[in-house]
Amino acid sequence: MRKILGLAVLGAVITLPVAAQQPLFLAYPPEEHQTTASTIFLIGTASPSGEVLVNGQAIERSPAGNFAPSFPLQLGENQFTLRYQNQEIKVSVTRLSTEPEVPVGLEFSKDSLTPTVDIARLPGELVCFSAIASPKAKVTVGLANQTIPLLPQSQNIQLPANSAVLTQLNQPASESVIGHYQGCTTAQTAADLGQPQYQLTVNGQTTSQSAAGKISILSPAQLEVVEVTADAGVARTGPSTDYSRLTPLPKGTRATVTGKEGEWVRLDYGAWIKAAEVRFLPGVVPPLSLIRSIRARQVAGATEVIFPLQTPVPVSVQQGDRTFTLNLYNTTAQTDIIRLDDDPLISRLDWQQVTPTQVQYTFNLKSQQQWGYDLRYEGTSLILSLRYPPTLKSNSLSGIKIVVDPGHGGDELGSRGPNGYPEKDVNLTVSKLLQEELVQRGAEVYMTREEDQFVSLEDRVKMINQLKPAIALSIHYNALPDGGDAMNTAGIGMFWYNTPAHSLSVFLHNYLVKKLGRPSYGVFWNNLALTRPHTAPSVLLELGFMINPVEFEWITNRKEQQKLAKAIADGIVAWFQNVQQNRQDSPTSKQMRV
Repeated sequence: MRKILGLAVLGAVITLPVAAQQPLFLAYPPEEHQTTASTIFLIGTASPSGEVLVNGQAIERSPAGNFAPSFPLQLGENQFTLRYQNQEIKVSVTRLSTEPEVPVGLEFSKDSLTPTVDIARLPGELVCFSAIASPKAKVTVGLANQTIPLLPQSQNIQLPANSAVLTQLNQPASESVIGHYQGCTTAQTAADLGQPQYQLTVNGQTTSQSAAGKISILSPAQLEVVEVTADAGVARTGPSTDYSRLTPLPKGTRATVTGKEGEWVRLDYGAWIKAAEVRFLPGVVPPLSLIRSIRARQVAGATEVIFPLQTPVPVSVQQGDRTFTLNLYNTTAQTDIIRLDDDPLISRLDWQQVTPTQVQYTFNLKSQQQWGYDLRYEGTSLILSLRYPPTLKSNSLSGIKIVVDPGHGGDELGSRGPNGYPEKDVNLTVSKLLQEELVQRGAEVYMTREEDQFVSLEDRVKMINQLKPAIALSIHYNALPDGGDAMNTAGIGMFWYNTPAHSLSVFLHNYLVKKLGRPSYGVFWNNLALTRPHTAPSVLLELGFMINPVEFEWITNRKEQQKLAKAIADGIVAWFQNVQQNRQDSPTSKQMRV
């Protein structure tokens, strides 16, 4: 992971098999594949002459012989037989139901009783229960001295997976359900309520079963306090990794625990965090802080704003056009004076007490483009670091630091083309070509990997955060989840997460589509490891679809790879020039020039 000062030796580009020598090959799906999708695509190749038959029907192929037809799936096992001349491949795909099987007798559906893990709630909060059992049964839950009836539900609104937006199939579906029972209750006093006891009655017969999880009600006067031990504690909107991420919590943050669910704890400002990322502090009272004056200082490459606090409190960040907003929770202002001199980044600071325990600071910025931030605690003082823009010299990238991340590597293949060619190889090849083009334009380029080796996502992100480049680019090629249309989905896509990366994502997407005449797949806000770094604008590029039979030929064409790398480098130069021009034309800059 050393700095690359010269030109890299380019890896060999795969040579597509000679047509007459290419046997029938199926890259996807694997044998005995299981999915919940209603369709499946078959990705593969064979010599272009002649026909490839799937279950006796000829399928469409690219000029090089690649194919990616989609077929509907019935629930259960689906058999596909591919034939080319005297060659044959058989594959089985099982479509799984998303609905649990409803029992017909005196029993509950397996693992349907909630809670499945131990949970803790505050007094007065809803505690809900659900079960799946025979229709027209009577279901109740015994909890301490309560008996809670569960009522049958007739309809369920099924939300699609997040990945469904990639196939444009992300519409909620209303479906009728049978055998689903739900009900809720509350408890007003602190207590260990134990395991809920479910009772099922069918045709006069009764059986009982305990839920796997226990329920407890917390005492508001005896809540536990935790401290974040991870460098950046992952805060979420709910108690699982399915829930959305919130602003990472700096190491040392303290908060009161107001709920528990399995391996997760809920913090007093509403976020959930894994118990493994905090430590409990016995005997510590709920952390609350006053804040009075704050101050700013200019350091190399950034302005730092120092918030003196009595205890490290939870924080959240929102970034907008020309604004950076910081929220401090469990905090009350006693502020009468703030000093903020003229600053390279900040035109004005506004603050308000939005709730009795939440103070909000809004930094009005001189430029619409932001370049990253960092948050850390030094003792009980919060340090916010806002990065300065890099300086662009004429039409070059001289002095501009850029991280290029070739996606995947080693045992992590990424997606595969119709002939089995792995994404990791083309990622590295194009990244090295891009590196060469950027170095020619004066950039200081850092590669997260320079050969076919595994590099963890954590190490890639760590490199970006340590180097703090002007921008970071993660190079990838695309595929689709089951249910997509591999034959007709193509094009360049850009993925961003933090606000500073949005402008670069849109600009590069439009630039490449226009300059190369490529299809547009779109620009996506996406919660990906390589888009999440907030210390620099970080973009993940999906430069085409490995699974598209025709686009795959463009992806693996050496001349087209060189044109692509040059276009990306030219687009980066153009974006920097555009940002610099916008900064010079801003009202604040004009006033300063006067």
